[in-house]
Amino acid sequence: MSQLTLIATCAFGLEAITVRELKNMGFTNLVTENGRIAFAGNYTDIARCNISLRTADRILLKIADFYAADFEELYQATRAIAWEDIIPQNGKMHIIGKSVKSSLHSVPACQSTVKKAIVEAMQRKYKLEKFPENGPVYKIEIALLKNRATLSIDTSGSGLHKRGYRTAAGDAPLRETLAAAMVLLSRWDITRPLADPLCGSGTIAIEAALIGKNIAPGLYRNFASEDWPQIPPTVWKSIRDEAQKAIIPTGDISIFASDHNRKVLRIAMENAERARVADCITFQGKPLQEFSTKKRLGVIITNPPYGERLLEKEEAELLYSEMGEVFSKLDNWSLFILTSHEKFCEKFKRRADKNRKLYNGMIRCYLYSFFSKENPLHKKKDEVSIETLPDK
Repeated sequence: MSQLTLIATCAFGLEAITVRELKNMGFTNLVTENGRIAFAGNYTDIARCNISLRTADRILLKIADFYAADFEELYQATRAIAWEDIIPQNGKMHIIGKSVKSSLHSVPACQSTVKKAIVEAMQRKYKLEKFPENGPVYKIEIALLKNRATLSIDTSGSGLHKRGYRTAAGDAPLRETLAAAMVLLSRWDITRPLADPLCGSGTIAIEAALIGKNIAPGLYRNFASEDWPQIPPTVWKSIRDEAQKAIIPTGDISIFASDHNRKVLRIAMENAERARVADCITFQGKPLQEFSTKKRLGVIITNPPYGERLLEKEEAELLYSEMGEVFSKLDNWSLFILTSHEKFCEKFKRRADKNRKLYNGMIRCYLYSFFSKENPLHKKKDEVSIETLPDK
């Protein structure tokens, strides 16, 4: 099977986590840039990565990169590509673009030039004046950076964070990919309980359960490249069958999710049902102040309001103080708390052991990590380095 260049895109700050996922799948020689990891693969790997990666946003198929300082260079280089061997006669060509620090700064003009060049390239084989474009979708991106053009095709369709289980969410939902990354960064495993006492629509608890049960995040959704003739339906079926067989029975997985808002808690429970993990999550409607546990060792992973969208700043700061009081009683629990508030540790009244800069949408946040001294997993050197930053 022909070798391809694939690109897994991800949110800034998650590159090391996505790299670890790819390495665990057997990929080598990974090339990492900001928000992008390039690697060699084939058409079967497109299906594998879309179904299995938890922290990637999309899987792109890189077609070419070349220098293009004017429209003629862009047109000729694009036209020289064998698009007729990539896109079928009825393929729907959707062109998107971006340009950064390049001579060709008009994105619509670049899109038009690329579309014209692709159509003319396809006419070499199909001899048609106009193509029907009523078949599989090929979303092609022209990305220009300092006059360097890169052409790629999106294989995913909807972003990979759209697992399919969350049809409703709270007012400020956490992306599923970021929630999964938080769980992976915590190095939680099913031998210990996990809790989110500010669970909202349940995304962290659900992603943890998917990881605990080894349910592939894309197992129950569809992808744009499923309609491509290059990847037969038998390939997708085979990979889904393998993923289904790899699911671990629930066993003794202990995940607790609670929230004071019973309406949003019902949404969380419905989401867990759709994700097929409701059997290993215990949902409770209660405020943070009532959170307690008899478990000696465990992990808390949570995403409290930041004071930017859900609560006013003073309310958020009061909540952080309450969190500090409640969590101070959990001597042997490790804590992982995501927030954009610059004075979180001051209000929490505890200095973080490690911080990691992450992005929740466009909001720059920090994942504050507080390790239990008795937790053996947190005595080891991190498998993925976590940037240490001073508390603000």
